[in-house]
This record gives sequence, structure tokens and C-alpha cells, in this order.
Amino acid sequence: MFEKEVKVMTCSRDLSGMAELFPNIEYAAPQGVSLTLDLLCPWQKNRRYPLVVFVQGSAWTTPNTGYEMPQLGALAQQGFVVATVGHRDCRKGNPFPAYLQDVKTAIRFLRAHADEFCIDKERVGIWGTSSGGNTALLVGMTGDWDCYRTEDYPEESDRVKLVVECFGPTDLRELIQVRMGIDIEQLEHFDPAEVSSESAQLAANAELAGLICDETGKISPEKVWQMSPLMLAEPDREYPPFLLLHGDADPVVPYHQTEKLFEKLRGFGYDAEMVRVAGGVHEDIFWTPELVEYVWKYLKERL
Repeated sequence: MFEKEVKVMTCSRDLSGMAELFPNIEYAAPQGVSLTLDLLCPWQKNRRYPLVVFVQGSAWTTPNTGYEMPQLGALAQQGFVVATVGHRDCRKGNPFPAYLQDVKTAIRFLRAHADEFCIDKERVGIWGTSSGGNTALLVGMTGDWDCYRTEDYPEESDRVKLVVECFGPTDLRELIQVRMGIDIEQLEHFDPAEVSSESAQLAANAELAGLICDETGKISPEKVWQMSPLMLAEPDREYPPFLLLHGDADPVVPYHQTEKLFEKLRGFGYDAEMVRVAGGVHEDIFWTPELVEYVWKYLKERL
């Protein structure tokens, strides 16, 4: 039997809990390469919202900006502007620091358009996974460094108020040792001119090689160092708080990489927290609703 009475619900008075998607917004075009981001914004437009810049892991190639969209959409419904950002592909002649420059440019773009997107420029955080986690750490450690600043939106800052990092590489030297068979000590002390592309097995490691090689195709120890947050971390810097998360069964990026960074940051007296995900691998079963909620709680409390 159908109910005879009509149900009555009250309409929204403030549009809270609703969000919309603005896809494929171009934020820069270095060397003619169009770089885009997808933006999630709350419907309510009479206030300013904290901004979370999200960088999906991609082995520094082309991020799938839609991979975490359902989770990020739910975050936008709770009162955040969320940008999931693309960057240049390391396989297409874009070595380090291209991806870092791009994400920093996206942050400045969003600050430059704060009025349009209802962003609170003083409350900007970054969250990344895997290579995106590496990016997030580097963004946090190199706020407003001139060496990574492009000509786009130079009047804006690329500093962030917090960093959330998930299973990102912190020590590129170790990855090189495992994937390319080059001893870490040799990497620190050798003359780059003495290492050929053949001995580094670059053909089998195109993504990593595309990041850390110079214009002659040889490994650049300087790039390796600059891409390694574990090496880059120093005392007495203006670092934001860090939330680090890593699965202890990760077969791609060893768990101890994040653990070492956490210990180093805490040793220097920085505000850092770490979550060990028992049995967590690289993406996939790493995630649980409880873990996502933990990240949201951190963002809400800190932004």
C-alpha cells in the first residue's frame, strides 16, 4: 500500500553540504604544454574556504586526476576547496624539477584566483600519494624558493600551511640502488661524466631515468639529492606541519623511507606525525574509510 500523505522536507537555507566540479582548468602552459587541474568547490559562495591541493601518484608521469575524486568530492562537501593537479610527464623530456615547478605554479594560480573560487589564501595545504607524496614533501620544504619559481603569477606565494604525504619516496638514492644497480656510496662520490647510460640501465627504468638525468643522458647526483626529502630536510627551516602515512608491506617504496624522514623531522624539532598502516601496500588495500577520515580530521584541525 502506498502512503497517502506527502512527505515534507525543508529546503536548504545556506547550501551547506553541496559541492560542484570544475574540470580541466588550465593553470599554465610551459613550452606550450597545457597543464590543467580539476577543482571542487562548495556551493555556498558567501565565505572563504581552506584549499587542499591534491597530487595523485603517477611515477612522475601523467597523474590520473580523477582517481581519488569521490573521496575528494566528499571533502569538498565538508567545506574545502579541493584541486587535483596535473603536471608535466617525465617521460616526455621533463626532468626534475619540472613536476615540482608545475605544482607550485598551480598553487600560485589558485591563490591568484582566490576571489573567483572563494579560497582563503592563508589556509592552503597539500596532500599527495606516491610520487605525489614526494611532491607534497618538497613543496612543504621549499616554500617560495626562487630556484623553483616560474614566471607565472610571481606575485603569489607557493608556501603551504600543512603537508599530508602518503607512501612517497623520500630517498631517491635507495631507489636508484635497487632499480639501477648503482651503489649509494658510488652515487654520492662518483663523477657523473664517468657513468654511462648503459651502465645505469636507463632503458629499463625510463621513468626514473627521465627525472634524474642531465641533458647528456647521464645521472645527475644533484637532481637525486634535490628530489630526496630525506636529504633535503634541515634544521631551523620554516617548515609546515607534516602528516606522514605509509603501509608497512609496501613493495614499491620501502616503509622505512618514511620512518627515517619522520625520525629526522622530529629530531630537528618539527611538527610531524606518522601513521603506519599495518599490511598496507602501495595504494589499493592501503586505504580504508577510517584512514581517509583520519586525514580529513587532520585537515580540518590544521587548516
